[in-house]
Amino acid sequence: MISHRIINKRIKFIDEQGNPLSNRQINIKQTNHSFLFGCGAFDFLPFVNEGKEDYKQITDSWLEIFNYGTLPFYWGNYEKEEGITQKDALMKAAKYLKDKNVRVKGHPLCWHTACADWLMKYDNKTIMKKQLERIEREVTGFKGVIDMWDVINEVVIMPIFDKYDNAITRICKDKGRVGLIKEVFQKAHECNPDAVLLINDFNTSINYEILIDGCLNAGVPISAIGIQSHQHQGFWGEEKLNEVLERFSVFGLPIHFTENTLISGEIMPAYIEDLNDWQVEEWPTTPEGEERQAKEIEKMYRTLFEHPLVEAITTWDYRDGAWLKAPSGFIRQDNSLKPSYMMLKKLIKQEWWTDTSVMTDSEGYAGIEAFKGQYRFEGEDGYGESDLIDDEDLCIILR
Repeated sequence: MISHRIINKRIKFIDEQGNPLSNRQINIKQTNHSFLFGCGAFDFLPFVNEGKEDYKQITDSWLEIFNYGTLPFYWGNYEKEEGITQKDALMKAAKYLKDKNVRVKGHPLCWHTACADWLMKYDNKTIMKKQLERIEREVTGFKGVIDMWDVINEVVIMPIFDKYDNAITRICKDKGRVGLIKEVFQKAHECNPDAVLLINDFNTSINYEILIDGCLNAGVPISAIGIQSHQHQGFWGEEKLNEVLERFSVFGLPIHFTENTLISGEIMPAYIEDLNDWQVEEWPTTPEGEERQAKEIEKMYRTLFEHPLVEAITTWDYRDGAWLKAPSGFIRQDNSLKPSYMMLKKLIKQEWWTDTSVMTDSEGYAGIEAFKGQYRFEGEDGYGESDLIDDEDLCIILR
């Protein structure tokens, strides 16, 4: 059931003088969803900043479906040399997306992987100081453009990560998981009290539950729980999805599926423990794989959209080959649309979309049933715009 995604509202339509618009036909056109249908938005960086026209087809088709995009703030790339950042490029891309009515999230503020190598020359106290300064710089600097952040990423494994030495694992060992999480979240919240702040992890075991419980008991201001769902080794299935949702719902916090991957080619072998260890020359998409991918994505989106605590779903790769060369996108490497793209567009912009008309009564009122989101109302007397997000009565002026 998706009744919680729909509102029933009584709206009064008036003109600029306050007179009711009686017995008028009003066309109701949805312009955006309240639910966050997201995707990695990395392709907007070369398009917006470098004007690469070969990316226009990619970004145009992206915008036909998604209202929520993730931009990369990996410290090692964002600030390769201390004090020299990619702020201008990220800001330009973020403002472009915001102007397109897309909500933007920054990913991540603190992570042991893709960390800045130059941090290694400092002692742990200085590393922690610079980590907090980094959070203050980004959260304050992008406030009003990016007001959602993956504050810390993959903390369950962070203090025991042993593939290579890095500055963030060092301070996590010192502070402990909850201690580090508390400091970085407090700094982010202090810099933007209205921001949505996520903890994010691929580990959906009881260890992540225990960690979240410890953080909440310590007063960490977590806004939402981020769950990664990279499924290179096969679809989780509805049973596992519902089991994960049930366990993480006990906290009563919004749930975001932050990094979803379902592939349209050969499945990665089950014996691979770290997905990054699967290195191949090529990983082609196949017709049968594309049909499978579309069916699995549909099952996943329907399951998540039905759950009242799920607020966002982000597919990680928009185009095939983006990570691990996997056929994980909604479009192929030649930018042609895959069945998964057509299926998801039909769900978001048709089945879960409101485009209708109503007739007002003698007092200018009309009852509306609609998916929660942003709307444009058009009639012979003009038009008006408003959010429809709750069942309270509303008055719309047509100008």
